[in-house]
Amino acid sequence: MSHKEATRANALTEGPQHHFFGYYDKCPWDATGRYVLGMQASFMDRPPRGDDALTLGLIDTAADNTWRPLDQTTAWCWQQGTMLQWLGAAPDRQVVYNIRTDQEYAGRVLDVHSGTRRDLSRPVYAVSRDGRRAVSVNFARLGVTRPGYGYNGLADPWEGELAPSDDGIYGVDLESGEARLLISLAQVVAIRPQDSMAGCKHWINHLQFNTDDSRFLFLHRWTTPEGRRQTRLFTSDPAGGDVRCVLDQGMTSHFDWRNEHQIFAWARWTSVGDRYFLMEDRDVSQVEAGAPTAGRDADLGAACALPGVRILGEGVLTEDGHCSFSPDGRWLLTDTYPDREESKRTLILYDLRRDRRVDVGRYYAIPEITGEFRCDLHPRWSRDGTQVCFDSIHEGSRQMYVVDVAELMD
Repeated sequence: MSHKEATRANALTEGPQHHFFGYYDKCPWDATGRYVLGMQASFMDRPPRGDDALTLGLIDTAADNTWRPLDQTTAWCWQQGTMLQWLGAAPDRQVVYNIRTDQEYAGRVLDVHSGTRRDLSRPVYAVSRDGRRAVSVNFARLGVTRPGYGYNGLADPWEGELAPSDDGIYGVDLESGEARLLISLAQVVAIRPQDSMAGCKHWINHLQFNTDDSRFLFLHRWTTPEGRRQTRLFTSDPAGGDVRCVLDQGMTSHFDWRNEHQIFAWARWTSVGDRYFLMEDRDVSQVEAGAPTAGRDADLGAACALPGVRILGEGVLTEDGHCSFSPDGRWLLTDTYPDREESKRTLILYDLRRDRRVDVGRYYAIPEITGEFRCDLHPRWSRDGTQVCFDSIHEGSRQMYVVDVAELMD
């Protein structure tokens, strides 16, 4: 393990307003590398209320990081913002994000240079890499079942239902703006049901398309009467077909697609424990049956007793973090939650070829800023893989930072 420090992290934003980008699975840089997306709030120490407005903006790195406001929304949360992201169809000018009307949450596509906008019939959660489609969930339900990830302000029409048959994952056509239900919660619950599901309220969280947009991943969650959150990992094709339960051992946390057929995730296999696993996108029944795979990446990570599953960073990456692969696929970027001794989070690079960890930096987290309004680093790669952007409160306010990591990857 190396503890070599990178160049000091530079602030992209400054007070008195607070700024952040949100989750780790989106790139804030536009295609030119000049503009960085961000979000601005007037507070950082409480959950947002339904009438709290969030300002969306552009940071111009070629003009001394000048902040240019774009729009405002009341559909947002601290962990994932308003799903603000560049559209793959026009990553040099078009962005998509979520809004709230008087009756519902919706999505909006905006041209940041011309100001042209058009609204979608549903909000977006994950967007395909080509920018043509998105998948959506019930953000009002998510706001109740997983505070910090859903939105506050509108009631859930299915509030009293545990697993509705007419709510779940929706597909959104980003060209027409139309949406339809792809997979219902009732359908998900009926797949390999477990005793702990009985009488529990179910929801969907954390969706992501794979590298060629041929499938997407989602987490099915519920909380037992004893207060234990349970998670199963599923994948589906974009039309809601060929739904696979990939992992149902009780815990799956952060993840990323390594390619179109492999998933990397901090998860639990009861026969192995909690690790970073690299697994094939296939039904868990095939793993349980010992079905062989094509033997891809036999030289990557450590083998385990599960066919088609390997452990990455064994003894080196020892805790959950917000993980993503570099554009060239060689490096893994992740982080940690605050440690107990110093309340600091560590920003980490991991060389997949050499099983080598590089600790980029450690950043203080204010202990009182916790729970659903905590400030995780949520590190994100630049498009060329030479820089990392992250959110932090180590200087007393919530701001966005960037660090050059190219010299660390020699």
